[in-house]
Amino acid sequence: MSKVIAMSGKGGVGKTTVSALVVRYFMSRKNDPLLAIDADPNSNLGETLGLKIEKTVGDIRENFMKDPQGVPSGMDKILYLEMLMNQVLIEQKAFDLLVMGRQEGQGCYCMVNNILNRFAEELEGNYKYLLVDNEAGMEHLSRRTSGKVDILLMVTDYSLRGLRAVGRINEMLGDLKLSVKHKGLIVNRAPKNLSKAFLDEVESIGVPILCIIPDDNNLLEFDMERRSLLELEDDSPAVVAINQMMEKIKKIID
Repeated sequence: MSKVIAMSGKGGVGKTTVSALVVRYFMSRKNDPLLAIDADPNSNLGETLGLKIEKTVGDIRENFMKDPQGVPSGMDKILYLEMLMNQVLIEQKAFDLLVMGRQEGQGCYCMVNNILNRFAEELEGNYKYLLVDNEAGMEHLSRRTSGKVDILLMVTDYSLRGLRAVGRINEMLGDLKLSVKHKGLIVNRAPKNLSKAFLDEVESIGVPILCIIPDDNNLLEFDMERRSLLELEDDSPAVVAINQMMEKIKKIID
């Protein structure tokens, strides 16, 4: 069973950047098989990793729904969809990436979703770790992880608005069919000293801070140059912060 690491937080706080840095951490270790799932419809994780995304799981679903009879002659629908899923899996030396892509359109997707989800569950069994870069909400996370999350990382920037979004997500967990073993807060783009008002808000939410990522100019430069965050130097402040956090997390979930 894969160890599930999931990201949450409102849009724009840096979830995808953090996810890319977590992938970089696993890549530097080389011996821990990782499947990264981009479950955000905006699908930006591949770009931050320097990968070109040709098709997504959402594309498979939509194309099949447009032409359910377009299965090659003599091929079972299940085998056909599984073949297409294999084609959208991006395989790298140190990790693999599966991009979920667009959300469902109109119509009944039950049959195709069941097949795709079953394939994804079987695929996930091949990896020691599963990283899910989730959308701003939490609706898809329970379906994507079979209801089990080993650690939920709630990402916020240095703002009370971002923190309060984390608070709402934390309150929402009780209403979801989701078992979260551990959870922690990541403060992104943080100043050297966190204000008392910010720390008081953290305490009221009741989720401990696991990682403080300082402002890192390298991240902005790489974004402007469209460079993969996997190429960041080891001494980049964001890399150092994430690597230290991941060493703690592995001890918690392993």
